[in-house]
Amino acid sequence: MAAFEYSALNARGREEKGVLEADSVRQVRQILRDKGLTPLGVNPTRKKEASSGPNPLSELFKPSLSVSERALVTRQLATLIAAGLPVEEALLAVSKQSQKPATNSMLITVRSKVMEGFSLANALAEYPRAFPSLHRATVAAGESAGHLDLVLNRLADFTESQQESASRIKQALVYPVILFVLTVLILAGLLGYVVPDIVKVFAESEQALPWLTTAVIAASDFVVDYGLVIFVLAVVIVLGTNRILKVPSIRLTWHRWILGLPIAGKLSRGTNTAQFASTLSILSSSGVPLVDAMRIAGEVLSNTWLRRNVSEATVRVSEGSSLSKALEVSGYFPPMMLHMIASGESSGELDDMLERVARHQQQDAELLMSMLLSLFGPIMLIVMGGAVFTIVMAILLPIINLNQLVV
Repeated sequence: MAAFEYSALNARGREEKGVLEADSVRQVRQILRDKGLTPLGVNPTRKKEASSGPNPLSELFKPSLSVSERALVTRQLATLIAAGLPVEEALLAVSKQSQKPATNSMLITVRSKVMEGFSLANALAEYPRAFPSLHRATVAAGESAGHLDLVLNRLADFTESQQESASRIKQALVYPVILFVLTVLILAGLLGYVVPDIVKVFAESEQALPWLTTAVIAASDFVVDYGLVIFVLAVVIVLGTNRILKVPSIRLTWHRWILGLPIAGKLSRGTNTAQFASTLSILSSSGVPLVDAMRIAGEVLSNTWLRRNVSEATVRVSEGSSLSKALEVSGYFPPMMLHMIASGESSGELDDMLERVARHQQQDAELLMSMLLSLFGPIMLIVMGGAVFTIVMAILLPIINLNQLVV
């Protein structure tokens, strides 16, 4: 059976859309008529994808899943498969549970491919943006080992931990971002509107102004005359930098330079090595061969220079080197991580040790991130308070001098 997307009119004349499984378009139309609906259009769910050909841009228009949605779908599948349901029935149940039409259509299409004889991992490959390579490789390992429910549960745990970490970072960023925006708006308002009105009063008095007042007036004039130009220029710089960093060679050099910075480099190394250890842990414990696990884990790294080093380490492991020695050559992985991996290799408990390494690296990365975010808020308060105090003093000083002259 194949999956078909349909649009139809109900008894009230309103259009309804959805997905149905059937052997043909004619059967779908008949099912709709039996439900009291008037069919408007019926198309196979993969028709658009097939007509797009090999164009890689078509991948951008395929539906995706958020981290929370992917974790929920994975957990529900694991629970149903552990209860003894066949994969196709578990997919059908999860698709009916979803309230989003796009997710429902996606799961119905995956179920159709499974019923055609494809493995679950290959069926998930229809939607690479929704189910990344890590997800598909882990599912494939679970299918080959015969422990799909256990692997899916472990994958759901991993996805949920990723979601929790991202959620904590977003929550911690709310306060600093609000402070930053308020600081910019307050300074722009004071320099653009308040200071120019007060300058007129000082100009009429024809007295010599203090250097602080002169400096603030100059800054105000600059903001009034070139504020819009600065804003447009900032947007152009951001967009241009984004575009330039898409060039592989430039992005590689940029990421290598970042790793050499004191704070940003430590944060980048921490988050990337934590991600690498977590991914390698779940793949290795799911039965994926170490070389394949390293290749997939390297692809999830955001820093391209580290990704290149992991790729070189993967080659060394495939040639017979140990994992710890192969990673040590790059010089970017923490000594504690390398010692723990070497201990796991010598004791034959690499899977357990990788899980400990992942947990340790994740805690270190989150600790550093939380420390930086906790410092950012007070720093922005000091900057905002200092800027407002400077402007207020620049306004008050001429007034005080004027009063002294009158007395």
